Amino acid sequence: MTHPLVDQLRFARSEFARALAGVDEDGGRRRIGPMNSLSWMVGHLADQEQRYWLESQGQAPVVPGLNSLVGYGQPASTPPFAEMWEAWREITTAADLFLDTLTVTDLQQLSPNLRPTLRESVGTLLLRVTGHYWFHTGEAHAVRQLLGHSNLPDFVGDIGRKAPYRPETACGDVVVAGTEGGS
Repeated sequence: MTHPLVDQLRFARSEFARALAGVDEDGGRRRIGPMNSLSWMVGHLADQEQRYWLESQGQAPVVPGLNSLVGYGQPASTPPFAEMWEAWREITTAADLFLDTLTVTDLQQLSPNLRPTLRESVGTLLLRVTGHYWFHTGEAHAVRQLLGHSNLPDFVGDIGRKAPYRPETACGDVVVAGTEGGS
């Protein structure tokens, strides 16, 4: 069974995608003041997942050159919106193969050294990526409001169905609610 933190990441991804539903190429590439373009956000999150879940595991990048285009600290850019979504889909599909294998023990391990200043457990990186999605989901909503888009999502979606709370036992197995045993 997939670890609950992986379910939370997938839910955050789905909410990010929901926040950008219906955006066209022009809107996706538009930059308002110092805010990131929506296309940059999509590519930026894809880049993080590629680095954390693929490259750190010794895999070749699915989308070479993405970090230099939309990576942290790079100059602002407005890459093609459709191309960034395609990169995001390819990378998250490949990343899911790794994420589906994670156990509690794996999450407690230090990740391979992504960069000298970031030596965190795989579980902490999973939390970091999930939080990063929520950060950019909020930013995307602000950009869309400034672009004049209407009928935007106004609340977190169906977390109860897509990523409900599931307690874990001390050995790392996921317990389905109501089946913990007892008297």
